[in-house]
Amino acid sequence: MSALTHEQLETLRRRLEDRQRSLLLETRDELAHSEQRQYAEVVDRPPIDEGDQAIGIELADLNMEMMNRHIREIREIEAAKARIGDGSYGTCAECGRDIGFERLLAQPTALRCRDCQEQWEKTHQHDGPPKI
Repeated sequence: MSALTHEQLETLRRRLEDRQRSLLLETRDELAHSEQRQYAEVVDRPPIDEGDQAIGIELADLNMEMMNRHIREIREIEAAKARIGDGSYGTCAECGRDIGFERLLAQPTALRCRDCQEQWEKTHQHDGPPKI
């Protein structure tokens, strides 16, 4: 059980919920407009050559990656909210120590304390960008 006060926990819960709401709106908007914008963003008309088509495909891939990032973050927020519900929020998944309030303010979905996160990043550096 973490040492977060009730007020701190409520502040963090609100931040998580606000961010989740924002991500859901952005993702819905992106999905609603992604098909229409695949080529329009490039030249405001259907592609006329292979270069335009390639750029349109790259933009579509970029949009998809942005949506994937949003979805990953939404899942991390859901997991953090579940930890709030079961009382494990704010406790490091590695060492069991408290995750500081300031760290949680900066990264409300944090699973690890700063020291364990640094060690995890060193160990998993080859696996791609760090996930907090």
